[in-house]
Amino acid sequence: MKALAKDECLSILRHNYIGRLGYLLNGKPEIVPITFYFDDQQKVIISYSGEGHKIRGMRKSPNVSLQADEIVSLQNWKSVMVLGTFQEMSGSDAKNMLHIFSEGVKRNVSQKENKNLDYLQEFSSKIETSNELIVYRININVIKGMERNDAGT
Repeated sequence: MKALAKDECLSILRHNYIGRLGYLLNGKPEIVPITFYFDDQQKVIISYSGEGHKIRGMRKSPNVSLQADEIVSLQNWKSVMVLGTFQEMSGSDAKNMLHIFSEGVKRNVSQKENKNLDYLQEFSSKIETSNELIVYRININVIKGMERNDAGT
């Protein structure tokens, strides 16, 4: 195994949209899968959620982690870990972040899986009128990554 350079880590974040979010809930670690978008301009992770354990945990303890992977096989993978802080968005900031999120995820899925995601446009218009969803970002403090290739290094 070897460490990934920062630009390689950023590339993995740019091209993926599924990750695992780590947070604390009542002093205990929790990990859940999420859909995310890495905003390259602001260098933040954008996501959303309904009110629940995850949001309550991050509001209480805003230090979080996100892991994203590109796995080809047991012997060929790359993994990136982001350490950062949760920030809940509101008002026009939340709507703007949600638009960036939906367009970015749509683009990534289209490029990675060659799928057309027209439903994301409908999804984003529904979310903009909903007060039940919480848009948040992860302000990145640390990015680190590891890789293993077929040669086992």
